[in-house]
Amino acid sequence: MSSIIRWEPAREMMTLREAMDRLFDEAFTRPFSLANGNWSVPAVDMYQTDNEVVVKAALPGIKADEVQINVTGEVLTIKGETRQENETKQKTYHLREQRWGAFERSIVLPTDVVADKARADFENGVLTVMLPKADEVKPKTISIKSK
Repeated sequence: MSSIIRWEPAREMMTLREAMDRLFDEAFTRPFSLANGNWSVPAVDMYQTDNEVVVKAALPGIKADEVQINVTGEVLTIKGETRQENETKQKTYHLREQRWGAFERSIVLPTDVVADKARADFENGVLTVMLPKADEVKPKTISIKSK
């Protein structure tokens, strides 16, 4: 004997709505993604002044020699790798959130920069990259003569 199951379209729409909520939550609320204990994207702030573009990246626990910075055209890339500490078999972890592994972040710069004159500082786990703007994109003041 076969039975007929009543179709309720509203029930299926709720699951689609929940899936979309989860998609937007994961895409816009997490500054980096954790996959298999690795981290892939460090959190970054970028702003510009009249003379330069400044990028700050949070890299806690990373050493300056483990980070590589490249500027290719209009794209700034920060990448590196941190090693996991040697594990001992006598430990029983109850929670493990330390990040290790390779990371990379590419950012499109908002304006043309002079990569040869770029500077970078690394202090207290924050990498600060200062990229001077190209002369042709810096604001220029034009004086007005009255007659």
